[in-house]
Amino acid sequence: MVLKSFQADALNRLCSKDQLDLLDSVDSLRSKGISHYVSLPQIIVCGDQSSGKSSVLEAISGVSFPIKSNLCTRFPTELVLRKTSHVGVSVSIVPHHSRSESEQLSLGSFHEKLDSFEGLLTLIDNAKAAMGISTHGRAFSKDLLRVEVSGPDRPHLTIVDLPGLIHSETKQQSASDVELVQDVVQSYMKEPRSIILAVVSAKNDYANQIVLKLARAADKKGLRTLGVITKPDTLIAGSESEAMYVSLARNQDVEFRLGWHVLRNLDSETGAWSMAERAVEEDKFFSQGIWAELPRSLLGVDTLRDRLSRVLLRQIAAELPSLIDEIEIKSNTCRDRLDKLGEPRATVDEQRLYLLHISQSFQSLAKAAVDGTYNDPFFGDAKSTPGYQKRIRAVIQNLNLDFAEQIARRGHRREVTDSKNTGHIPRGVTPITRDEFIEHIQHLMRRTKGRELPGTFNPMIVADLFLEQSAPWKAITQSHIDKIWKAAKEFLGLTATYVADAATSKALFQKIFEPALNQLLGTLNANTAELLAPHQKGHPITYNHYFTETLQNVRSERSRNEYSKIVEDFFDFSLIESPIYINQTKDLRQLVTALVQRTEPDMNRFACSEALDCMEAYYKVALKRFVDDIAIEVVEAKLISSLGDIFSPVAVSAMPVDLVTCIAGESEENRAQREQLTKQLDVLVKGSDTCRRFIGLRLYDVDDGTVQSDPQSNDDSAKYEYTDSDEASDDSIQGDARSLTDGSVSRKSLPSGGSEIISEEEITAPAPTLMPEAETMESIGNERGISKRKSKKSKLSAKLAFFE
Repeated sequence: MVLKSFQADALNRLCSKDQLDLLDSVDSLRSKGISHYVSLPQIIVCGDQSSGKSSVLEAISGVSFPIKSNLCTRFPTELVLRKTSHVGVSVSIVPHHSRSESEQLSLGSFHEKLDSFEGLLTLIDNAKAAMGISTHGRAFSKDLLRVEVSGPDRPHLTIVDLPGLIHSETKQQSASDVELVQDVVQSYMKEPRSIILAVVSAKNDYANQIVLKLARAADKKGLRTLGVITKPDTLIAGSESEAMYVSLARNQDVEFRLGWHVLRNLDSETGAWSMAERAVEEDKFFSQGIWAELPRSLLGVDTLRDRLSRVLLRQIAAELPSLIDEIEIKSNTCRDRLDKLGEPRATVDEQRLYLLHISQSFQSLAKAAVDGTYNDPFFGDAKSTPGYQKRIRAVIQNLNLDFAEQIARRGHRREVTDSKNTGHIPRGVTPITRDEFIEHIQHLMRRTKGRELPGTFNPMIVADLFLEQSAPWKAITQSHIDKIWKAAKEFLGLTATYVADAATSKALFQKIFEPALNQLLGTLNANTAELLAPHQKGHPITYNHYFTETLQNVRSERSRNEYSKIVEDFFDFSLIESPIYINQTKDLRQLVTALVQRTEPDMNRFACSEALDCMEAYYKVALKRFVDDIAIEVVEAKLISSLGDIFSPVAVSAMPVDLVTCIAGESEENRAQREQLTKQLDVLVKGSDTCRRFIGLRLYDVDDGTVQSDPQSNDDSAKYEYTDSDEASDDSIQGDARSLTDGSVSRKSLPSGGSEIISEEEITAPAPTLMPEAETMESIGNERGISKRKSKKSKLSAKLAFFE
């Protein structure tokens, strides 16, 4: 790879004087490293193998690439032209992310410079060897070869030459090579800010060339693709193939919004040649035969440079609003990460100050979470799992409600039922009839008899029955306490991660939060056991009138059921819940006798029934009190109210020095991360400032010739028309909102999704002729242009009215 001797205007055409400032600024962003964080507009040259890509790139840039017939591009080559006062060349390798860490370090360290262009070819061979292309038998590489050429006649510009697409495997190129090259080319094509130069060789049928298929897949509407036809001199004059390629050049077949261009490059086998010789030969070829009928704007490298200049500028201008937005998003992310890292913490005082700062943030978030005021951005989306876990008050409320429901359904050991269907009884609860329960009580009373009279019961029998009935409470309550504790642990973990960097939050959780949580768990278990003890060991005590009411209700309900059964049997009705008609004579004395005789003759059974009623009434009272006690005395008093005090400024002030250093001491990794983030933020901020300088400026002419139409077709449907329904129309409208800063300018939507500022006179001015060679087409073009501008003007008025 060597430099051709050429005049300075060969590259100056690519960056014309009125556009130089913007193009230089964008490429200066790339030189500062912003391309590591955001995608910048660039020109990529791609095509099938041996299609003449490198010759196209050489003609555009004046830098010679390996174009001999037995060679091809084996890796992406980024040609970076720098405008400096001194001449110099540097070659470096940007390793692909699929490389191992050691390979990335090795390849990333390859960086060599030259003070002249001599020895450049050797330098590139060394880079190829480092990538393993020659030494390890690799045919292609995903690594990027970066060649920076500086000189007084080299404006800032970046062009990427990609490996040629392979049709099928050979002895030298395996199936994996075919796939690798396609992956590399597609990854560059998919970059939305890349301008695709799709190079097609006239030696082969363009329908069989892979590059067109891939370009259409990456750029479905052909908005940022410009086709380039090479080797037109290989076509037989007057042949069908020549006519087919002329039709292609007129954008009549494979249509791109940017159209097509034709180049006639010199054969590399004929020996060395200068740029001036190339220009003469190319001009001579296009002045003959059918090629002379094409507009000169579609022929030759000089006009291609002009087209590329305008296309690149248009792309940059169109992408400026989205580029600024992307830079702003990345900048905010950097700031957030730097805020978490905090200020540099080399001394103990700096470390303690950092802990004081994050402890204040922690206390504020903990109080808001406990109070149930979720206004801070920390809480995020309530519908997400982390967002719900951060809302600790909501979590605790729901867990307490679940606990109350669970212990009400499953907290009793036995459930009295008169139905044979026990499907409604929760798992773990034993179904039992009242008669069976009374028999169980009789057996228990015989073993615990005291001095009580017949028909009465020892009050302690109620305690024994209650102890049996409330046996499941302990397991259910312990499960609830564990869930509450885990919820608090998740909340503290999320809070620590939010207020501090990764290393500090990890140390903070291990050294402060985990010990405090473990201590709290012990306290919760102790208080739970303390609340359970009276119900498991003591005798029933209550002064709540609810007990008497419940007992009376239980007895009344049982009496009502017994009376109902007697009445139903007497009147021979199956149900007395609804009104009944009696058309017969009945002796009611028998009914009275039946009602009087309903008393239980077995005194022990009567006592057992009374004891069962007392136990059930007391169980309901005790259960309500126990649920409230757990929620208030344990969960609220011992856990929730203590969360904010786990990591407070007072606690930080009292921390020993070694603990402060252990938690807040900055690791080498954090220092390197802060340095990298600071550098990244600096680059992004400067990039944003640079881009904003061009918002609202007029950057190019209304008619820049970048959109190619068919000069010989009267069918509008044959041409691609960009409409509001196409890609990036929304971005275009957003761009209008950003740039319509006053009423003195109007906005016109760009085909590529951007926008330009034009005057009212330009909106109503006659449309310029794209192909002035054909007078009839000029008239048609003017009529179409006026119609389009009227349509644009009406859309413009609507937009202006919206923003006003």
